[in-house]
Amino acid sequence: MNDLSNPPAVPSVILRSDYRAPDWLVPEIALDFALSLDATRVRADLTVARNPAGQAGAPLRLNGDGIAARTVLVDGKSHNDWEMDGHDLVIALPADAHVVTIETALNPVANTQLSGLYASSGMLCTQCEAEGFRRITFFPDRPDVLSVYTVRMSGSAADFPVLLSNGNPVAQGTGPGGTHWAQWFDPWPKPSYLFALVAGDLVATRDSFTTRSGRKVDLAIYVRAGDESRTGHAMRSLIASMAWDEQVYGREYDLDLFNIVAVSDFNAGAMENKGLNVFNTRYILADPETATDGDYDAVEGVVAHEYFHNWSGNRVTCRDWFQLSLKEGFTVLRDQQFSADRGSAPVKRIEDVRVLRAAQFPEDSGPLAHPIRPDSYQEISNFYTATVYNKGAEVIRMMTVLAGPERFRAGTDLYFDRHDGEAATCEDFVRAIEDGTGLDLAQFRRWYEQAGTPRVDVALAHASDTVTLTLRQTVPSTPGQPDKLPMVIPLRTALFDRATGTHGGEHLLVLTETEQSFTFTGFAQAPVLSINRGFSAPVAIANPTTNDDLVFLAAHDDDPFARYEAMQQLVVQHLVAAVKGELTEADRTAGRAAIVGAFHAVLTDLALDDLMRGELVILPGEGYLAEQIAQVDPVAIRNEREALKGWLGAALRDEWIALHDRTSAVPFSLDAEARGARKLKTQALVYLAPADPAEAAARAKAQYDAADNMTDRQGALMVLCGLDRPERGAALADFQTRFAGNMLVIDKWFSLQAGSLHRDVIGQVRALANHADFTLTNPNRVRSLYMAFAANLGAFHAADGSGYRIIGDLIATLDPINGSIAARFVPSLGRWRKIEPARAALMRAELERIAALPGLSRDVREQVSKSLEG
Repeated sequence: MNDLSNPPAVPSVILRSDYRAPDWLVPEIALDFALSLDATRVRADLTVARNPAGQAGAPLRLNGDGIAARTVLVDGKSHNDWEMDGHDLVIALPADAHVVTIETALNPVANTQLSGLYASSGMLCTQCEAEGFRRITFFPDRPDVLSVYTVRMSGSAADFPVLLSNGNPVAQGTGPGGTHWAQWFDPWPKPSYLFALVAGDLVATRDSFTTRSGRKVDLAIYVRAGDESRTGHAMRSLIASMAWDEQVYGREYDLDLFNIVAVSDFNAGAMENKGLNVFNTRYILADPETATDGDYDAVEGVVAHEYFHNWSGNRVTCRDWFQLSLKEGFTVLRDQQFSADRGSAPVKRIEDVRVLRAAQFPEDSGPLAHPIRPDSYQEISNFYTATVYNKGAEVIRMMTVLAGPERFRAGTDLYFDRHDGEAATCEDFVRAIEDGTGLDLAQFRRWYEQAGTPRVDVALAHASDTVTLTLRQTVPSTPGQPDKLPMVIPLRTALFDRATGTHGGEHLLVLTETEQSFTFTGFAQAPVLSINRGFSAPVAIANPTTNDDLVFLAAHDDDPFARYEAMQQLVVQHLVAAVKGELTEADRTAGRAAIVGAFHAVLTDLALDDLMRGELVILPGEGYLAEQIAQVDPVAIRNEREALKGWLGAALRDEWIALHDRTSAVPFSLDAEARGARKLKTQALVYLAPADPAEAAARAKAQYDAADNMTDRQGALMVLCGLDRPERGAALADFQTRFAGNMLVIDKWFSLQAGSLHRDVIGQVRALANHADFTLTNPNRVRSLYMAFAANLGAFHAADGSGYRIIGDLIATLDPINGSIAARFVPSLGRWRKIEPARAALMRAELERIAALPGLSRDVREQVSKSLEG
């Protein structure tokens, strides 16, 4: 053994262009775990083979992170020709194939990073994506090294009665001293990031699914005792997703069983480990008393997402982490399609676009902007972003728009057939869609290469009976990409006749140049333009539409998303002008009157179902409004938006009260009618609150007291949290007492207060941070308080900078505990260039304070440095 006296520094930037094939492959690995909460021993037997595509004569490099090799054997014999190169174990091997044995020791209970093998409330579990496996044993921890895994676990039968891993169970038995053991085998080669192990005292809800070829698959969801009654919805969602994937994508499950484990301490939402999905409890446990309708939707969508990864991520995996959107973007699209098929497709589309605009559009216009296939990174965990996931899904959705569903399915079948069992690239996916559909996607590939949200400026001219629609696209400069080439932008479009309120058919216009014009004939008068219907492209449309035309579209457009968009644009135009001080009093009155008219039409339209009606009356979010202004005072946005809400509440008071009365009479169920009623019930309170606080508080407290479900209870409490009324304190105290000990529901209690409209949110957040139920070691609890606060523009952007200091202090304190979670809070400060100068200076000062701290994690340092420099 030789220790390098001066190990080379880990490269600060990893480049996609530097990719080269691994020098060694590991066709098989056998792992043996002697399990203990504070002293787990791991023995790894790696069958290694030199890769003909690798560098000739290169030593075997095995990645590690915070671990030490207690034993290194080669072909069963002691081997001294190895050295540590930074965190990596490098072994010189004489031949082209060997068995390398390495023993490591771990302390799971001390692993607060929740990456690798860690303890959660007495249970052991793993999280290996993206680079957690190297915290368990030394291994070429990269997604293009695929291995067949055999896993043996032994430990106390009392502490760990359930022993789970990937694949199928093949053997089990008892050992000395009250121990027992189990062995699992996964026949499908997989990368190390898909390895999973769970050991603990768990109970299972069981069911089965019969595949289209007639194979029975045993299903189990493992939870803590007492939680099993809340797993039924997750199980139904799993079975539905398995059937849907067979029907829509032709993908059949490939093991004898499928297991899910719910874990209370988890950095992410869930993980698609082959045959053993590990979930945050938030996305498994649901019943009407503790979960909202939104929670039910989230459980269904996330269960489906992780199951769909079995093919789009596991059977075909990523060559390297730059290709992350290969699996995540594609799988997000698949789970969106599944949820749309299971519920209201129009409402689902609106929800997906709202998420994109709230999370991804700001990312695209900020210092952390990156393409869906990045060119470089310092810490891969920072690239699990809305761009990779949500924009990645939108890019693939555009392929479905261009190809149509049948041709797109032919392309995905070809992709799975070509690359089954391989580590593929985004280019492999695009080429398969190209070959399967007959499309030329050469220019379309720019969506993978260029960051930024394209803007499409619209001009409509009418002369004689001819309409000319001129479209001009610009792709903004982003860090490292100052100059952009034109994108392929498919825009579903319709031209409405003003007299009849109808159109003569939809057109798919494909914009490929910087500027293009399209002509249409047969229009005696200028039509009303409906563009980007269904949000066919993830772009910002700049269409100088009059209020009258927007009111027309809000009333007549037959595309549900376009109708929603008309309502949004009507409000956005008004509020942006108000924030920028561009409205005269006459303009303000006219704008409010148009919005009131559009809202009245929606509230009284008998053809609308309540789910869609509920979407149409939701105002644009404060963050989305901020994106429309170059430098903004966020508090001015809060004030103008609340003033408009108050105006709508007062002008339509009778309608809101009648609506609340009507929807309150609808009994609870999970069907669309009842869900729509619950959504509208709380929306009525939202508008009444600024117009008539006493009436809203009384109704909200009555709704809270009568609630037989969490949707109604949380909605009422949300409204009360923003009011200075005695009902507020009583409801908050009751909620805390009623749900004491239920971690997921108490998370809601924290979030509702931190995200409220109350005038003293900052004081409340400081108090909640010292609450007995608050902890920095549970990611859900941290997010529930601080992420809700950081998204609360009115409080976070307090003029004295106290909101920024709260988040800055959090990052500094949390980083040594869990750098991955701490890094998620940096972007809230990193948007300082979008904010007016006085506040921007305070935000930047917080970033500089964090940057000066010693020993920052790679996660936080990368985010902070890019936020300061970008």
